[in-house]
Amino acid sequence: MSRWSVAELRQEAMASGIVVKITGTTLWRWLSQDALRPWRHRRWIFPRDPEFARKAGRALDLYQRRWNAAALGPHDDVVCADEKTSIQGRPRKHRSLPPAPGRPIYVEHEYARAGALAYLAAWDVHRAKLFGRCERKNGIAAFGRLVAQVMGKEPYCSANRVFLIADNGSSHRGQRAADRPRARWPNLVLVHTPVHASWLDQIEVYFAIVQRKLPTPSDFAGLAALKRALIGFQNRYQRSAKPFRWTFTRHDPHRLLARLRLHRHASGRTIRSRNTSP
Repeated sequence: MSRWSVAELRQEAMASGIVVKITGTTLWRWLSQDALRPWRHRRWIFPRDPEFARKAGRALDLYQRRWNAAALGPHDDVVCADEKTSIQGRPRKHRSLPPAPGRPIYVEHEYARAGALAYLAAWDVHRAKLFGRCERKNGIAAFGRLVAQVMGKEPYCSANRVFLIADNGSSHRGQRAADRPRARWPNLVLVHTPVHASWLDQIEVYFAIVQRKLPTPSDFAGLAALKRALIGFQNRYQRSAKPFRWTFTRHDPHRLLARLRLHRHASGRTIRSRNTSP
């Protein structure tokens, strides 16, 4: 099993002979005090970009206001951008019931499909300034409109340099994606995170906050209501926004890769020893 209940762990412990007898309360107390938490899981991905450390270092240096080993100037800005795609607008077939004493909100299980929106957002790393827009679908044109929304305002349109950090999504991947906005805004520098490392893009922190606070349970009268909710939350968040306390620096990718190499080496030795054991 990938998920165990306390009752299932208790039965397994006794059936395997680990203990003769144990109560669920005692087992839960042991588990809650132990470093191992087998009932929890966390998704992650091994770095696969051969230039992971170099590419990550560029973005991480920008968070520390450095570029090519030199400090950024007062008229240099750092902005992160990405899309949160396929946010569903799901009107429920019956009105949700508000909470009452001793009872949570009741949300109807059945819903109608009203389509989906892509929420595109940009985050000024050092000013804690948000930009966002909703589109029926993401793509090169939609991402270009987000960039124009940022670059059409001060201080970005007259900045010395605006470093735009983005992942390798299809609408802003490769050299062409870097050349397109520079034709219109010569002061814009597109900086890609490593492949499969969008977690290095600070806008993902904001998207995680949006996901926790807004679309669950999905109960919107339609896409117009969903758009009002997304932009309304953005405006609310902006009123008290502060720069994120980012502690992962350009030295940490090297430490991460060293740990992974050690882990792979140890795993390889374990597999070989098992294959050669009598």
